Amino acid sequence: MAEIAFTLAGTDTQSAARAGTLVTDHGAINTPIFMPVGTVGTVKSLNQQQLMHQVKAQIILGNTYHLYLRPGTAILEAAGGLHRFMNWHRPILTDSGGYQVFSLAANRKITEAGVIFQSHIDGSRHLFSPESVMGIQRSIGADIIMAFDECPPYPSEYAYARTSMDLTHRWLTRCVDYLAAHPPLYGYAQALFPIVQGSTYPDLRKASCEFISSVGAAGNAIGGLSVGEPEEMMYEHTAACCEYLPANKPRYLMGVGTPWNILECISLGIDMFDCVMPTRNGRNGMLFTTQGVMNIRNKKFADDFTLIDPGLPEDSQLPYTKAYLRHLFVADELLALQLASLQNLSFYLWLVGEARKKILEGVFGSWKQQMIPLLKHRM
Repeated sequence: MAEIAFTLAGTDTQSAARAGTLVTDHGAINTPIFMPVGTVGTVKSLNQQQLMHQVKAQIILGNTYHLYLRPGTAILEAAGGLHRFMNWHRPILTDSGGYQVFSLAANRKITEAGVIFQSHIDGSRHLFSPESVMGIQRSIGADIIMAFDECPPYPSEYAYARTSMDLTHRWLTRCVDYLAAHPPLYGYAQALFPIVQGSTYPDLRKASCEFISSVGAAGNAIGGLSVGEPEEMMYEHTAACCEYLPANKPRYLMGVGTPWNILECISLGIDMFDCVMPTRNGRNGMLFTTQGVMNIRNKKFADDFTLIDPGLPEDSQLPYTKAYLRHLFVADELLALQLASLQNLSFYLWLVGEARKKILEGVFGSWKQQMIPLLKHRM
């Protein structure tokens, strides 16, 4: 199994927060880190230069399900992999597509072999198995690839959650075996991250962490949270998983979340995050800023000629006023979507960067307590 190097640079004295560095063949990633979601080879409304120079993204996320359907593995292999196809030469992580199969696909059928599903695009039928998903991720060529898992819905009955977890573990073994027999295609390493499941049952989460840890992968992911359960329950299970998963490997909490979710989970020991929230909510006019959350469509911003977020560093700051951005939204101008996405992702990357600084200073816990009420403030 391909490895990536992970070293811890420091830990907080007031919490379980850690600062580390993940080294891949496409560059180093300073943790804690937020990964913008580029589902189909693009972070919606933004180009790669904006992601590098303004957002300062160190790694982005692609999705196996979507990239398999469009443009397809033949095109990606002909291009030399996703990095070359989209002209992004920093690290990429690909989600295995398991969540999309279970949430988007119609008429899916789960068997030991894998999942038969219908495409949400044209209704065509496909089979995702642990082997085929690993093969697709070899074709995509991401630096970090996720094991194929079943993500049970919330709430789930105990018996279903147990059966689902056991299936995920058997599938993981098949993923590992496939990768051992099929080397990467493009001359650089790919590291597999298994995914912890178990719904909201503490004994299942513990059992899954123990099984996942036994694989000895380069890093580990926690799945099946932030799917509708209360925030406090998410924190409870995240904290437990961080206790059971190896401390010398990066921990990735999938699909989380709000800025305050991220700070809370950093304090529990999480290193990596992704979520569509900053871009999806941004396209609907919700902005996350250093002063709090605002709905830029609100009429009170119509004559507010202050900068959108003067608290961000100058090279990440948008040189536009709240009044101007509100005007763009009201006029249905495409630039509104781009600027809002830029603001939110720049803010998220600034936030995890500040968290890292505070961890290395040993004051993350107290800083987090000061920041969370500010982040939740409705402007």
